[in-house]
Amino acid sequence: MTRRLDPEALGDHIDRLYRAAWSLCGSREEAEDLVQETFARVLRKPRILHSEDDLGYLLRVLRNTFYSSRRAAARRPQTTTLPDDLDLVEDPTARRPESRLESAELYAAIAALPDDFRDALVAIDIMGLSYREAARALKTREATITTRLHRARMRVARALINDPPQGPSTPPASAAREP
Repeated sequence: MTRRLDPEALGDHIDRLYRAAWSLCGSREEAEDLVQETFARVLRKPRILHSEDDLGYLLRVLRNTFYSSRRAAARRPQTTTLPDDLDLVEDPTARRPESRLESAELYAAIAALPDDFRDALVAIDIMGLSYREAARALKTREATITTRLHRARMRVARALINDPPQGPSTPPASAAREP
């Protein structure tokens, strides 16, 4: 089934796209700009969709817009740097102050993930896509999505409890022997 993307229905997905953008960027302001740019791209050049998956299509456009902006920013010289003591942005929708801090830490941990892991986590946990929809949107297999999602969740959990990742470069404490 082919159909045109309905511009009137784009507003139905703004909350999930915003959460996905915040997870990609790690900053509320950058997320707002990214969602705005995504909608501008979609509305500037309307597409014909071959399925009912508006959200999957919008996620692809959001990701492509994010990566394009990162590549463009990497080519530009940096003129100023942000101060190290800059506070994280609070989540204005959080009801409790401590949950605002937790939200900021969570989004920062997600933004620090490798691209493939972050994309899988955003598609499933933030956007609410099924594994099949996420695999289609990210152009990979469902099994790959499952693996990436598991690894992403483990890394985020470790980051939130400040536990360094275990890997070949960090041997367990029990492996150390005294001479």
